[in-house]
Amino acid sequence: MAERRTYSTAELGPRYKWIALSNTTLGMLIATINSSIVLIALPDIFKGIGINPLEPANTSYLLWMIMGFLVVTAVLVVSFGRLGDMYGRARMYNLGFAVFTVSSIMLAITWFDGDAAALWLIGWRIVQGVGGAFLMANSSAILTDAFPANQRGLALGMNGVAAIAGSFLGLVVGGVLAPVDWNLIFLVSVPFGVIGTVWAYLKLHDTGVRKHAKMDWWGNITFAVGLIAVLIGITYGIQPYGSSPTGWGSPFVLTCLIGGLAVLAAFVVIESKVDNPLFRLSLFRIRSFTWGNIANLTASLGRGGLQFILIIWLQGIWLPQHGYTFEQTPLWAGIYMLPMTVGFLVSAPASGMLSDRIGSRLLASGGLFITAVTFLLLILLPVNFAYWAFAAILLLNGIGMGMFASPNRAEVMNSLPADARGSGAGMMTTFQNAAMVLSIGFFFSLIIAGLSASLPSTMSQGLIAHGVPAASASQIANLPAVAVLFAAFLGYNPIQQLLGGQLSALPPDQASFLTGRSFFPNLISGPFQSGLAVAFGFAIVVCVIGAVASLLTKDARSVESVGEELAAVAGESGGGPGELVSPSRER
Repeated sequence: MAERRTYSTAELGPRYKWIALSNTTLGMLIATINSSIVLIALPDIFKGIGINPLEPANTSYLLWMIMGFLVVTAVLVVSFGRLGDMYGRARMYNLGFAVFTVSSIMLAITWFDGDAAALWLIGWRIVQGVGGAFLMANSSAILTDAFPANQRGLALGMNGVAAIAGSFLGLVVGGVLAPVDWNLIFLVSVPFGVIGTVWAYLKLHDTGVRKHAKMDWWGNITFAVGLIAVLIGITYGIQPYGSSPTGWGSPFVLTCLIGGLAVLAAFVVIESKVDNPLFRLSLFRIRSFTWGNIANLTASLGRGGLQFILIIWLQGIWLPQHGYTFEQTPLWAGIYMLPMTVGFLVSAPASGMLSDRIGSRLLASGGLFITAVTFLLLILLPVNFAYWAFAAILLLNGIGMGMFASPNRAEVMNSLPADARGSGAGMMTTFQNAAMVLSIGFFFSLIIAGLSASLPSTMSQGLIAHGVPAASASQIANLPAVAVLFAAFLGYNPIQQLLGGQLSALPPDQASFLTGRSFFPNLISGPFQSGLAVAFGFAIVVCVIGAVASLLTKDARSVESVGEELAAVAGESGGGPGELVSPSRER
């Protein structure tokens, strides 16, 4: 087997950093596209495998198809970042690309139907999340190793652009490919995965400092068990329990949340005792690392559920009111949300480059203040808005998120010692992904609570007025609000799904009106707007907290020694002193 060693940036020459940036950007782009591509394709996937996701028995399939990828990456990125610190970041990143590619192939060749197909897809989506966790945990550390400190903001900004843009591009790609053949949404990743895997194996090298140590098994186990329990509790908290519209009072959900938090508390105690902890708690003594992560956590809480709420807003209300059938709404929701992606694509690399010159504090803080303002503008926007106003707000939101994301990541990564960049990046991604799952659960719960308060009476009166028997109307109106939300989210006609066979008993003109483009959007607009105001009000508060936290960072460019900094800069000219080369290791 060929031997691989740790190189200095000077040995690899001035082009290496751009090779590292282009490969890691491809990896982050393909990973994040796959994190969202399933959202728009879910109706075609479930239709293809013969499952109705709105039936109560199948709701768990729907939730795990949506949340499974995020849950797995949130749990594993710290462990995989630590493995990168110990055994080589390029090696672990390359392994992630290979795992991701194999899982994409297995997802694309699904040949089962029904429950077996759903379990197969969820299982391989989890494996795909494992590959994604390797990519996410090590890409930032590889770039921080490859680029000198005065260029890291640009590099991490471009990498961050790929990560966020991919989550929105996935919506469009899924909307285009899924109606042709749902298998294509997984197959499209395979050629990029193969190219990226081979390219990474041949061209990426370890340039950072390795720290060989024993694996913290008790830390790994308690962290995984505790975080999985909490995230499962959040996931199932969205589902109804008994007569309650959400499951936050369910014994199972409470057990997961309380038990998970107890195990995480034990994890913190363990990490303070062991010699080589998974979470290096000492890193929190670094001011920029601590406040930067608090800002990242709160920003993720604020924006994590935004994508889902905007999809429901567009698919369930606005697009039908403007002439689109419910079946057309998934693709067009992705297209109409593109201004947010454009704003991010413009501001993230520009703010990353600017942060290299003037520091990151004011840029990151200003970005979150702008994001908070956009949430306020969304609250003030009528549910049946003029698109130009909606697009302008989304563009400004994307600009604000881009202004925050690149400087924030550069600030945190620059503050880390060279031998802790993998685990530090993993910790940051864990906070971000866990907060996004929490945000999704919180936003959904607030919207469901808003709908549950006023939708039953409004729906019952509307159905009775158009010929539905009172008993049937009352029964339908009191079904869990989450079914209505999921129907809108999936691009189904909600009233058609709820009435089912009862439609044939109604006069044709009444049946046509109830399932048309105006009845359901008008019915849900008021209750939805009240829930929206509460959810986005929460987002404003956490974004302002994140903006203040960003101001408390130190604007530290790097914690490297002068010698290491000279070595990094020498890499630009292809000469000069390099970092110490570690003993040869097999790859």
